[in-house]
Amino acid sequence: MKRLPIPEDVTGDEIDKDVRQELVSLPKTLADDVARNLVMVAKLLDEDPEEAYGYSRVALRLASRVPSVREAAGFAAYAVGKYGEALAEFRAARRMTGSVELWPVMADCERGLGRPEKALAMAGEPEVQKLDRAGQVEMRLVAAGARRDMGQTDAAVVTLQSPELASNSVQPWTARLRYAYADALLEVGREDEAREWFAKALEADQGGTTNASDRLAELDGVEFTDVLEDADEDADADEVMEVKDEVNGDERKDETVTDAPAEPAAPSDAPSEDTPSEDAPRDDRPEQS
Repeated sequence: MKRLPIPEDVTGDEIDKDVRQELVSLPKTLADDVARNLVMVAKLLDEDPEEAYGYSRVALRLASRVPSVREAAGFAAYAVGKYGEALAEFRAARRMTGSVELWPVMADCERGLGRPEKALAMAGEPEVQKLDRAGQVEMRLVAAGARRDMGQTDAAVVTLQSPELASNSVQPWTARLRYAYADALLEVGREDEAREWFAKALEADQGGTTNASDRLAELDGVEFTDVLEDADEDADADEVMEVKDEVNGDERKDETVTDAPAEPAAPSDAPSEDTPSEDAPRDDRPEQS
């Protein structure tokens, strides 16, 4: 089995204690190996999902009967757009644990597979009532997305209207919920309301999980300039001009050498045949036409 390099400072002790408990059934060396790969999945999932996916496959080959491994493999596959694979892993994890926690992301995988009707049907299943508040908000977001996938934009706006949206308290899901609502409003042409909700999303977005500020700037007609990029372009332009100046300077030098008159020959005491003598008459008259 091909292993991926893991930094020495990753010990495996960084994983959640519940996950560590699931690994107790494995031999210690194997458990530590699986744990270190799971840590790498968690570390890389956002910044380098392709790499995270690679580590998840290693963990899966080592311990496919551990629910947390199947869940990690599902999220890694989900992050790289392998929705069918992700759905299979989430279903496996759910069978092992009996938990409904993964229900919203399973429904979103159905959307990714081009089956928004299935995702919408899952939003109406009894499992949704067993979700905690955060899970129910996630399910609402998925259902609204499915409505939009089906072209039912007005229904998407209604789907997102909820006590959680109206609440003034800021929760981990608040910014994303407000952002989704603003985006849906904009799609149905309610621009003023959309701007208001993008501003509310920005206000709640303490972790920078949305690009609400960019959307607000776009609505206000503000264009941002990348100062560093412009500086690089100016530096490149200056470098090009310097090269041109050097080339032109060399060309001018070459022309000067080529066009320089030859040194005059030493004067001769005897007049040449082409040189008139002082006694010969001069013809300064202009040439006659």
